[in-house]
Amino acid sequence: MATLILVRHGRSTANTAGVLAGWTPGVALDERGAAQAAALPGRLAGVPLATVVTSPLQRCRETLQPLLDARPELEARTDDRIGECHYGDWSGRKLAELADEPLMTVVQQHPSAAAFPGGESMRAMRTRAVEAVREWNARVEEEHGEDAVFLMCSHGDIIKAIVADALGMHLDLFQRIHVDPCSVTTIRYTRLRPFLTRLGDTGDLGGLAPRESTGGGSGVVGGGAGAP
Repeated sequence: MATLILVRHGRSTANTAGVLAGWTPGVALDERGAAQAAALPGRLAGVPLATVVTSPLQRCRETLQPLLDARPELEARTDDRIGECHYGDWSGRKLAELADEPLMTVVQQHPSAAAFPGGESMRAMRTRAVEAVREWNARVEEEHGEDAVFLMCSHGDIIKAIVADALGMHLDLFQRIHVDPCSVTTIRYTRLRPFLTRLGDTGDLGGLAPRESTGGGSGVVGGGAGAP
C-alpha cells in the first residue's frame, strides 16, 4: 500500500512564545519556521508525491507553500481531520501556566481519559486523525497505485497519535513520542501492518543537542518548539 510522509509544520510564533495555539487564527511561522519550510523542497527532492494534504491552519499552509511553489503540478487538499487538537478553553494560554492545571497530569499520564474544557477529548482527536489517514491511504493507492507516496502536513499531537496507532501503541503511551517542527515521519502501510520507517527526521542532528528543560521530561502539549 501507499507510503505516508507526515510533516509537522515549521516552528511557529506560538511555539516560541510558549503558547498553546490550538485553532487560534493568525498563528504564523516565525523566522526559523519560514527557513525550515524553505528547506523542505530540497529535503524532499527526488521523492515523487501523488497527493499533498494539509491541516487548514495557517502554520501548516505556510510550511507547504515553498514545496507547492517548487512543484506547481501539486495542489494541497485540506482536511480538517488532521487539524490541531481542539484545546477549547486552553487555547491561547501559556504552557507554563497550564502546567499547574490538574488536567495536565491526566494529559501527560492518562491521555485517553483527557478531555479539554470547551474542546475535544484526546481520544476523539486520535480517532479523526487515524480515520483521515486510512481513508486518504486507500484513495491514493486506488488512484496512483500501491507504490505511491503522499504527504500530510499536520501538528505535533496529531502526528504522535498517528504514529502510536501505526505502532499498535495505546494512546496512553503516545507522549513517549516526540516530533520536532518541520520534521519528517514516514509510515508504509501494507495489507497486514504498517511500518514506521522514519520518525521525526529534521535532516540534521541539531535536535540531539542538550536543551533547556521543558518540564521534567514530560510530553509537551502541542508539540514544543524544537531545537533552539
